[in-house]
Amino acid sequence: MKQIRFIFLLMLAYFLPAGFITGNDDGWTPLFNGKDLKGWDTYLGPLFDSTGNKINDKPIGLNIDPNHVFTVVDENGEKVIRISGENFGAITTKKIYENYHLRLMFKWGTLTWIPKKNKKKDSGLLYHSVGPDGADFGFWMRSQEFQIQEGDCGDYWGVAGGIEDVKAIKKSDSEYVYNPAGQRYTFSAKSKIGRRCIKGMDAEKPSGEWNMLDLYVHGDTSVHMINGKRMMVLYHSSQLENGNLVPLTKGKLQIQCEGAEVFYKQIMIRPLNEIPKELLD
Repeated sequence: MKQIRFIFLLMLAYFLPAGFITGNDDGWTPLFNGKDLKGWDTYLGPLFDSTGNKINDKPIGLNIDPNHVFTVVDENGEKVIRISGENFGAITTKKIYENYHLRLMFKWGTLTWIPKKNKKKDSGLLYHSVGPDGADFGFWMRSQEFQIQEGDCGDYWGVAGGIEDVKAIKKSDSEYVYNPAGQRYTFSAKSKIGRRCIKGMDAEKPSGEWNMLDLYVHGDTSVHMINGKRMMVLYHSSQLENGNLVPLTKGKLQIQCEGAEVFYKQIMIRPLNEIPKELLD
């Protein structure tokens, strides 16, 4: 029986696509069941007019999706999540997570919508998401963003008050690029240098091909990876509460809808006792 099982596992490894994860292997738990969006909430913010400005501050709301922005579709015989890009918002896990390794696959579609019509296709993974929906310009919760945007996958953005320290090299007054030999800077919406740190390298595949995203989180430290390449290491995840700096080390997960069609699959999470030392800077 052991020999038969070994042969079966070898065949499985050979025929499954690269990066495929099966549930419960090595502690993995699927966050997408391959059928529907059970375990997730949807949220859509205010509408835009034809010029790309918000019509008003009234959101479409929680679990209200009249235009079917968030759906599960068939992609070459596999069920995947389609985010159309129409309207801004997110799908959000119902559960809170901390100390984990998250992995997912994503690829770009072809559609873009106002206010990002014909611009870079944009989405994002928001982690440690806390507080009310729509805290960031009416669309997203306070969080740390693992940027998913054409040419910028792996960047960091502080969302609605998220704060991180990253080693970086200053390229200009508005551009700081991750570098393990660089100075440690604090990035946030209220920082003089802004809330964006640019990834250290480019590892994204051509548009239309599947990419693998890995996020390692333990305590107040995290690592962004694209297709097996380290984009950056982030330290001292925090937020301001009543004027005091406090840790931001757990929260929900959000996947953004931000003006572009994008597909996600094989969303998995497993507990993490520590971030592998070889991934740290």
